[in-house]
Amino acid sequence: MNPAQTPAVPAGRTFEISATRRIAAPAEAAYGVFADYREAHPRILPPSFFLGLDVVEGGHGAGTVIDVSGRFAGRTRVIRGIVTEPEPGRLLVESYPAERMVTTFRVDPEPGGGASRVTISTTMPRRRGIVGWIEERIVRRLLVRVFAEELDLVAAYLARGGAPARPAGSGADSRPS
Repeated sequence: MNPAQTPAVPAGRTFEISATRRIAAPAEAAYGVFADYREAHPRILPPSFFLGLDVVEGGHGAGTVIDVSGRFAGRTRVIRGIVTEPEPGRLLVESYPAERMVTTFRVDPEPGGGASRVTISTTMPRRRGIVGWIEERIVRRLLVRVFAEELDLVAAYLARGGAPARPAGSGADSRPS
């Protein structure tokens, strides 16, 4: 796949969940947290949902391949993502082909450049019927909270100058560093 391309969400019924927050840091710094899959990005994953992030290939931006482990649909699973940058410095995309799911991280500078507006968004398939209706509502409620927590973690990470909240390898941090 050409890293500059945006992976398309497969045809069919889908739904989207997103959350946006103003981050008191320049857009370049905020984007850098999402693009750095070896150090920064694992540190901003909410531990209430994510169990870890392993870099399979690459590690910074486009071309990175990741395995994300977490609690999905009531069970622990690992899903593989492929990272692209359709708009480097502004839009980073994680595509999960096996799940037919796409997550985007959009970072827009605010006037003056000292802050940015960050949006995390996921588009995923929706099953038909009542099961799909119920599943969408449950997933939507969960991901809105997960995204809000992740945006809080990004803001805190950048407020500390990119320093981890916990020392890498400590028992309090089960995510890889």
